[in-house]
Amino acid sequence: MSIGARNTGSGSQGGAPGDGGVVVRPYEPADRAQVRRICFETGYMGDSVDWLWRDRESWADMFSGYYTDCEPESALVAEVNGEVVGYLLGCLDSSKAWDPGVVALRHVLRRGIALRPGTARVVWRSAGDILVDAALRRLPSGRVVDPRWPAHLHIDFLPAGRGRGLGSVLVRRWLDTLRDRGCAGCHLGTMAENTSAVAFFEAMGFRREGIPELMPGLRSREGARLHVQLMVQLLGDRSGPSYSAAT
Repeated sequence: MSIGARNTGSGSQGGAPGDGGVVVRPYEPADRAQVRRICFETGYMGDSVDWLWRDRESWADMFSGYYTDCEPESALVAEVNGEVVGYLLGCLDSSKAWDPGVVALRHVLRRGIALRPGTARVVWRSAGDILVDAALRRLPSGRVVDPRWPAHLHIDFLPAGRGRGLGSVLVRRWLDTLRDRGCAGCHLGTMAENTSAVAFFEAMGFRREGIPELMPGLRSREGARLHVQLMVQLLGDRSGPSYSAAT
């Protein structure tokens, strides 16, 4: 889960009204480097995460690596004038997805990010937060594996892809795919402080599940702790607010 996402309203599949340079298509292996770049450049509620975490490779591995490397068939990208400006990374069975914490630990052991300027502070602060939160019995529940909503998604856009309705196109296409495959439901995590993202997903038919949970190590620019909000949607017939017939 990236730290939130900045998303946009409705639009038609395959393009945006009045813009012939917009394309929505399945992910291809050649898109991997750009997806990883977008993951980093939008990692803090739609803005670059480099002020908080400056190691691009570990961040991209944590939040996009599984989807591009293990389940690329569930990913979609959006192009504007030939450039990939956004993506939706999907997972049909969340029990198979990589745990970002485990990926981070692998980078600690193999690449020493606990000692590198630009990552060390967050790594050690995360460890401290976990100890404090455990003592106060408020540790986050961690990766969501629930038969009611086994699938999940991540979605992010560069500024060039916003305001074109592409967020709605990608989410609707992914939810239609899940319905076609008989999936019971879908979930996602977004930062509770990112109110525009929460509102977008609610417009797409998701609802908030439970109260926001603290994220170990992560802080706002002002130093406040950040929270993740779980959002869920049960899938069944095609009459819900998220359904859009293919055009």
